[in-house]
Amino acid sequence: MKIALLGYGKMGKIIEKLALQKGHQIVLKTTSKDSSFDLSETDVAIEFSTPNAAIQNIKTCFEQDTPVVSGTTGWLDQYDEMIKFCENRNGSFIYASNFSVGVNLFFSMNEYVSKLMKPWKDYDVSIEEIHHTEKKDAPSGTAISLAEGILNNSEKKDWKLDSDSERELNISAKRIDDVKGTHIISYDSEIDSISIKHEAHSREGFALGAILAAEWLQHKKGVYSMKDVLEIK
Repeated sequence: MKIALLGYGKMGKIIEKLALQKGHQIVLKTTSKDSSFDLSETDVAIEFSTPNAAIQNIKTCFEQDTPVVSGTTGWLDQYDEMIKFCENRNGSFIYASNFSVGVNLFFSMNEYVSKLMKPWKDYDVSIEEIHHTEKKDAPSGTAISLAEGILNNSEKKDWKLDSDSERELNISAKRIDDVKGTHIISYDSEIDSISIKHEAHSREGFALGAILAAEWLQHKKGVYSMKDVLEIK
């Protein structure tokens, strides 16, 4: 498989190393400074750039009929626009706030637990996420995905960073040197607390998941998610 890496930071370099180990080719590497590029020799693009660059990168893939897997967070206010653009171009697209197989299993666990806890009103739910100090967005895209999974089974109306309102799902975001990514869902009552946790030990899990998604998407058309890739019902 011939891969274009749109974004060549830490994640891009790890994806390159693991993709080469799996026998794939890297035919293009771009940075956020590259505003135009040729994807004619590319089977699939993997996009881990910056929020400002992601929109144009993804559009360029659709315009050049190249399947694209994107893990860039911080631009989701334009997600619906990108989906329409993809559909109009008969494109191929997977976006995930986190491509780690473990995290995507954690998403499903989170949804199941939220359904289980829904009748028990004495428990107040909250999310804590911890990342490295270089992470630009807060809360993380993964925390937002977890929040959305909870809100579907909650009386809370929305999530908010550092909220003290009972009507909002509180997300706290911490930035600590060299933390790869930790997410904790807590249900607290006066009597006890229940929590589930995912802790990443390296960025390789994110990279391997992105490569897996790219392999899966290569010959398909449409908009998909990691649930499709992993066949999670």
